[in-house]
Amino acid sequence: MTEPWKQSWEAGAVYRARVRGCLLGGALGDALGHPVEFSSLDQIRATHGPRGVTGLPSGPGGSAGTVALITDDTQMTLFTAEGLLQARERERTKGIGGGWPRLLRWAYDRWLETQLKPGPEASMMAQPSGGSYQGPRGGLITERWLYARRAPGNACLSGLTHADFVPDPAAELGPPGPVNSNSKGCGTVMRSAPFGLTGVDPATAFDMAARCAQITHGHPTGYYAAGAFAAIVAYILGGDSIEGATLRTLRLLARHPGHEETTTALEQALDLAAEGSPTPEKLEKLGGGWIAEEALAIGVYSALAAPRVEDALLLSVNHSGDSDSTGSICGNILGARYGDHGLPHTWVEQVEGRARIAALADDLAAACAAG
Repeated sequence: MTEPWKQSWEAGAVYRARVRGCLLGGALGDALGHPVEFSSLDQIRATHGPRGVTGLPSGPGGSAGTVALITDDTQMTLFTAEGLLQARERERTKGIGGGWPRLLRWAYDRWLETQLKPGPEASMMAQPSGGSYQGPRGGLITERWLYARRAPGNACLSGLTHADFVPDPAAELGPPGPVNSNSKGCGTVMRSAPFGLTGVDPATAFDMAARCAQITHGHPTGYYAAGAFAAIVAYILGGDSIEGATLRTLRLLARHPGHEETTTALEQALDLAAEGSPTPEKLEKLGGGWIAEEALAIGVYSALAAPRVEDALLLSVNHSGDSDSTGSICGNILGARYGDHGLPHTWVEQVEGRARIAALADDLAAACAAG
């Protein structure tokens, strides 16, 4: 008979591995898709051969071991994780809950700093003594490697630059949000996996992600797709298969007015995966991934349809569309399902910021487990 303390330790170890796997898997998919983000499938095959992208890019002259660069998809995911970590620590140390909407807004403001400045400034290292921004300092904003502008989404930039919206946890879901009300770009989805990693129930993860998506994108489909992604991740961490998590998320979506576009996209992904024999041509029936529900559907389809983790990641980026975002979403799903040990280690080792990403994942897991 297994001792209770051992069962608890083993469960904690699995949880940590899945949180780490989710963040590292997303970064890996992002890095795989980044070089071909704006290329058609024909162009990808002309450049990389008939199988398209088969691995991370090699260094100058074909040498291995070069750093595989991440993009805004991973950047914003990391700042989401940091904001949630700060909210959990605030609740634990001060006994003050409910601050997550403002802390997430501040986290995205810090990401915006990395897109507008060449590197970290001394003022970002410590708590400020004045000025308009009174959020936490230090952390990711001090990491020079994150100061890289790699085709960030226009709605993410404009939403943060021109508005100071903080989501209201009591506001009704369904109507268009106040910021970029017609925008449903995939920038909502690609950053939302961490909401599903915190140990809250899937319905709460859905709600938090949907509300925080409205900081930059107001279209209901844009924020529902973000909520659905967070719920899928939460269900997977709770022990569901990828298919089971998606089916349960569809039932969760059905509670909300205006869910139809997101629901239809996920149902198409499930139906297409059930056909077997995945190909890029089949994947492209789901769209290009530039908009939220398409990116989510492509990520889910790839994770479900391909027989191995490596195959799924490559399927998710070899198409005519937003390859880094769909790769990131697929990688988040696979990492949450199989943990960091289930990812291809030779690829993970090349990902930019790998050690820092793993450390942030461990901090988030520890704080949420303690909570």
